[in-house]
Amino acid sequence: MIAHIQGKLVEKTPTELVLDCNGVGYSINISLHTFSLLPQNDFVKLYTHLLIKEDAHTLYGFVEKSERELFKLLLSVSGIGAGIARTMLSSLEPKQIIHALANGDVATIQSIKGIGGKTAQRAILDLKEKVLKIYDLDEVSMFSNNTNRDEALSALEVLGYVRKVSEKIVDKIISQNPDATVEGIIKLALKNL
Repeated sequence: MIAHIQGKLVEKTPTELVLDCNGVGYSINISLHTFSLLPQNDFVKLYTHLLIKEDAHTLYGFVEKSERELFKLLLSVSGIGAGIARTMLSSLEPKQIIHALANGDVATIQSIKGIGGKTAQRAILDLKEKVLKIYDLDEVSMFSNNTNRDEALSALEVLGYVRKVSEKIVDKIISQNPDATVEGIIKLALKNL
């Protein structure tokens, strides 16, 4: 298995890049999250996962080791292939996916293109315990943060703000200030919307 590749960045698009490693160009599939984290210089190191199928050998690359591990976890769920796992990591931040799985938040998982209700429920059922154990999360604190988040998002929706835009801002506020009250989250979000 190829654990990581480092080399000169030759080409990049939001979904794929080519790394020149000692004269060999590796085509590596990436998520939008990884694309946003790519360094500005030409030298790049990516943690990789090689997926071998009957008709293709496909290499997936990640700037963060934790994103690669989450990708592998998602692949273990029946109904989630590499394409959908990459779409998940492109649609939501890895932390958002982890929190949604840990909280049993079907709506967030289902909001990702290509994931239906049954697949979202299966992902939560299969991965909830693993995510809580691997990322050492406290289920009680996860629920309280999630409740504040949901209440703040609902309030912002009632005020006429688009949920997708509000989610990004609210998640940023919560990551910077985990103990924020619902009112505090709403006030800070209104300043940034």
